[in-house]
Amino acid sequence: MSTANTEEHHGHGFGVDEHGKFHHAHHFNNAHHQYESSKQGIWLFMVTEILMFGGLFVAYAIYKSLYAPIFHVGGSYLDVKWGSINTVVLITSSFTMALGIYFNQVNKQSKAVIALAITILCAFGFMGIKYIEYSHKIHDGLLPGKYFHNEKFAQDVVNYTLSLPEEELSPSMFELAQQPEKLKKFAPLYFGFYFCMTGLHGIHVLVGAGLIFWIMIKTSRKKFNSEYYTPVEGVGIFWHIVDLIWIYLFPLLYLVG
Repeated sequence: MSTANTEEHHGHGFGVDEHGKFHHAHHFNNAHHQYESSKQGIWLFMVTEILMFGGLFVAYAIYKSLYAPIFHVGGSYLDVKWGSINTVVLITSSFTMALGIYFNQVNKQSKAVIALAITILCAFGFMGIKYIEYSHKIHDGLLPGKYFHNEKFAQDVVNYTLSLPEEELSPSMFELAQQPEKLKKFAPLYFGFYFCMTGLHGIHVLVGAGLIFWIMIKTSRKKFNSEYYTPVEGVGIFWHIVDLIWIYLFPLLYLVG
């Protein structure tokens, strides 16, 4: 957004008027003050998102160190092809989101609408692929906790664990290796993390798609321009963080096997 001070017109509300002129909210000193406050707010929110997923990453790392064979076998049951396609889809969506911001900054709203529409299509493409993956997992009984019912996976965990040298097993896994039936009960652990982490990320993708749709509608009505595009930039930051989280999830879940 332009950092030039915009005179406050008390006859207008907050936002862009019918002449394309931006008027800052009354509780800010000027347009730059409003812009910086908004940016700080969105980044503060992003910190809470990063901390939430960071906690999950830490929990994943701890459990993987304790039960590495379960995670190794679990990762081998995921289709790297779908994960790779989704990675490309989200990287593409980050690019089109950046274009949507840029085109609003240079008053090319029609091009911004196209870029934002492509971003939304990428979001739904991503979720469509997750639907395919989830459907296969549900059909095969590869679910967390008491909903798990895939004897082949459980036996694969046992066989792989028993094939490893004793020194490669953590104390927890070594103890479980002596009790194969008990080890089988730990088999769903990996899919608990899989569904929790990808499900939470998927919710963020859907929320992001909804926000981008709102931005797209406002852009089509020329509510954003070179003087005022703070909401577009804020949604863009959110979307880039969502994409970045997937960049970490992909190798953790899909390549671990």
